[in-house]
Amino acid sequence: MAEEDQRCRRCGARLTADEIGATKKLVNRGSRTYFCLDCLAESFEVTRQDLEKKIEYFKEMGCTLFQN
Repeated sequence: MAEEDQRCRRCGARLTADEIGATKKLVNRGSRTYFCLDCLAESFEVTRQDLEKKIEYFKEMGCTLFQN
């Protein structure tokens, strides 16, 4: 299934490449089901903004799960 067709496992929201990358980075790199940032934030008991900052950090570090 193409990335643009992926949906959040929990709420069904259409996912971005960053959300797929965040699920792989924070949950399981081999995951084939993904979560939107809002559902990930709720699961980790952090804010969406916290995750957005973390994604930017991962991009700056050159993590290949997040393409600029």
